[in-house]
Amino acid sequence: MNEVPLLIGIAILVFIFYFFSQVLRIVPQYQRLVILSLGRYAGTRGPGVVFVIPFIERAVSVDIRERFLDIPAQTAITQDNAPIAIDFLVYYRIMDPRKSVLDVENVVSASINIATTTLRAVIGDIDLDSVLSKREQINDTLRVKLDEVTERWGIKVTSVEIREIVPPRDVQDAMNRQMTAERERRASVTKATGERESAILEAEGIRQADILRAEGKKQSAILEAEGERQAQLLRAQGFSKALESISESAKVLDENTMLLQYLETLKAIGSSPSTKFVLPMEISSMMENVMTIMKKNGQ
Repeated sequence: MNEVPLLIGIAILVFIFYFFSQVLRIVPQYQRLVILSLGRYAGTRGPGVVFVIPFIERAVSVDIRERFLDIPAQTAITQDNAPIAIDFLVYYRIMDPRKSVLDVENVVSASINIATTTLRAVIGDIDLDSVLSKREQINDTLRVKLDEVTERWGIKVTSVEIREIVPPRDVQDAMNRQMTAERERRASVTKATGERESAILEAEGIRQADILRAEGKKQSAILEAEGERQAQLLRAQGFSKALESISESAKVLDENTMLLQYLETLKAIGSSPSTKFVLPMEISSMMENVMTIMKKNGQ
């Protein structure tokens, strides 16, 4: 029997705790409470401590932080009738909590649906090559179009990011072949460039070697010519000295000395074993000089 009052007391405490938890709300900075009083909009409250009248007012919590929608892969048809699969992210922020509660039944579901339909509309106006190469432009176009639609729900679309674009299999195969050909082309260009640079360096080395050899030969020829010039100059100076010496000696010679030299020469010729002698035509004048000298000595 004593358990019945205890249970009643516990029930009363639970009711009081629930009552106060519904009446007094602590709203964080990133949330707002949209209050409906007897079904009518009664204002937006928060942050901080908010008083809600039980059984009369109903509070709907709205998160005003920037959030994102993960849009699953969607199949879209391009302008040139190529089916592609695209998945993307939509970043948004609730700017007007009242509109997000009163003007749309489920703001998240509605945003996902409008994002998929907008994607198909945007991709349908672009050909496949542009879809694959102009991702940033598509992101901007999606953001602008989504923002125009969701503005009436109190939502601001801040960014749209395409994560992956999957083209048809035949297009992927063609792209793979193109990438392979491009890699082979770049490899060929790199190889040709390397061979060309190697040939240039080799030719430059040969040219430098030829220049050095020619320079060495030129220096050697210059040194050889200089040596020959010095040798000729020394020989010429020696010959000049000899001529000067002969000239000095000839100045002191008289006719008798010259005659004596002629006689000595004839004596040497006469002692030769040869049986034929060639005498100069001046021998007669020489003999006249000898006779003249002898006559002078006889006096």
